[in-house]
Amino acid sequence: MLVNVIVNQETKTFVCEPGDYLLDTLRAYNYLSVRRGCDNTSCGVCTVLLNGKPVPSCSVLTASVEGKSIITVEGIQAEAEKLGRHFGDEGADQCGYCNPSLALTVYAMKNDLFQPTEAEVREYLVGNLCRCTGYIQQERAIMKYLGDE
Repeated sequence: MLVNVIVNQETKTFVCEPGDYLLDTLRAYNYLSVRRGCDNTSCGVCTVLLNGKPVPSCSVLTASVEGKSIITVEGIQAEAEKLGRHFGDEGADQCGYCNPSLALTVYAMKNDLFQPTEAEVREYLVGNLCRCTGYIQQERAIMKYLGDE
């Protein structure tokens, strides 16, 4: 089947099977920043923005995104680099496996919430697991990023 979508502001047509998940389709089309983690929506590593909202791509059927907009970390490169600098400054960057999905979620949060508190940041990020950090450095980096204008 053919599925027409907008990925990172470019119109694309994916060829897929009715039961294919968006994670697998994106990876098949070389969007390799979308990573496989748990395959059951528990870790958030496969997060993409679907019409601006973070979703675990391992649970979204490709057929369901017809006509919708998908953003991967490549689509927010400048913002991801800003966040990455804060991560580096705070020592929050460990293995980096979760960074693309975390950057997308933080970007969505910045667009969704006005001046979020630390508690609101923690709540918004609850679906993103990082197995390498204790989250404190990440939270500091995110708060600094959110304070950037």
